[in-house]
Amino acid sequence: MNAMFRSLTLFNYRLWFAGALVSNIGTWMQRTAQDWIVLTDLTDGDATAVGITSALQLGPQLALVGITGVVADRFDKRRVLLVTQTVMGALGLGLGLIVVLGVAQLWQVYLFALALGVTTAFDAPARQAFVSEVVPEAQLSNAVALNSASFNGARLIGPAVAGVLTAAIGAGWVFLLNGVTFAAMILALVSLRPSELRMPPRAPRGRGQLRAGIRYVRSRPDIVVILVVVFLIGTFGMNFPIFAATMAAQVFHHGAGEFGLLSSMIAIGSFSGALLSARRERPRWRILFGACGLFGVATIAAALMPSYWTFGFALIVVGFSAITLMTTANATVQVTTAPVMRGRVMALYMAIFMGGTPIGAPVVGAISDALGPRAAMMVGGASGFVALAVGVGWLTVSHGLRVRRAPGRLIPFRLSTDAATAALDLQFDELRHV
Repeated sequence: MNAMFRSLTLFNYRLWFAGALVSNIGTWMQRTAQDWIVLTDLTDGDATAVGITSALQLGPQLALVGITGVVADRFDKRRVLLVTQTVMGALGLGLGLIVVLGVAQLWQVYLFALALGVTTAFDAPARQAFVSEVVPEAQLSNAVALNSASFNGARLIGPAVAGVLTAAIGAGWVFLLNGVTFAAMILALVSLRPSELRMPPRAPRGRGQLRAGIRYVRSRPDIVVILVVVFLIGTFGMNFPIFAATMAAQVFHHGAGEFGLLSSMIAIGSFSGALLSARRERPRWRILFGACGLFGVATIAAALMPSYWTFGFALIVVGFSAITLMTTANATVQVTTAPVMRGRVMALYMAIFMGGTPIGAPVVGAISDALGPRAAMMVGGASGFVALAVGVGWLTVSHGLRVRRAPGRLIPFRLSTDAATAALDLQFDELRHV
């Protein structure tokens, strides 16, 4: 099989991939419909309310990081996922029921978002770390990238379907369909072959497990830099539901179908970026930090686009750069983290990535309400440039990155990266066996 899809040669990974794809399609359907009803049905175009909903759904990642990573490292990850997936399916059915019955109020949507956020806080690190049990270590980077492709393939399909169904039959039925899709993931988990799973060492019982994880991360400056980059862009740059919803409704004056299409345009770029990441044998720093700069340029360019369609096409580049950045960051952390610490490190990673939304989403929503959606997107784009500066600064201090003159070139300078890249590639190979 093509090197891009080499992990799919494994029976267990094929099951995992298929179940995740179906479940992720439903999740993106719900996210799209939820943001739309909050913006248009339950409020009068209140972008701050959309931000609060996102914050409640993602904030528990940060608030519960003290226990979620320890649970992922100490308990059977497959059993943890069976519980979380079942609860998430029930929450989708519950939200769909109250919306279909016409009794939904904003505070109820807030409560469902919070409950889903708490469940996802336990699901995310277990799901991220479980991949290393499904595939051999040598294929982990490829499997992480294919997971991202599955997630973004669903993001390509889900919002478009949600936009059409929301306009045709209502958001409540979209939520009910999402609840049903979790059955695919549960069936996949039950059907995995236990004999082909790799069982990592479990974290010991006792106090201080979170502190041990934090000490481990503090001893790894490369991971610290990645966490800073992920925090900056995840907090202020990747508020795509707010950007797409407000630009569609308030700038271009379109409805739910066009809003869903914008989310799919982002996903086209994201899916492409994920597949290209799957071709790489290992993550590289120049890809990570280059994607930060491209994200900044693309997001600000999208904010300035004069029409709905030019804005949509610009979002393809935004999605491509964002997923290239996040897939490279995720793969770097997973590949180079000791297996016994992987759950706690991924909990910190997901808490910083997703948990920054309670800070960023309301801020971006408020900027959108006060200055307009274009200004909010420019703030998101600026986060990419700040992240690039952090990465280049670290490479300069730690690995001797230098800017040198290059007369006769269109851009009359170049980065001296050979020594730094060689050192970092060696570091990846060494840390793989920590």
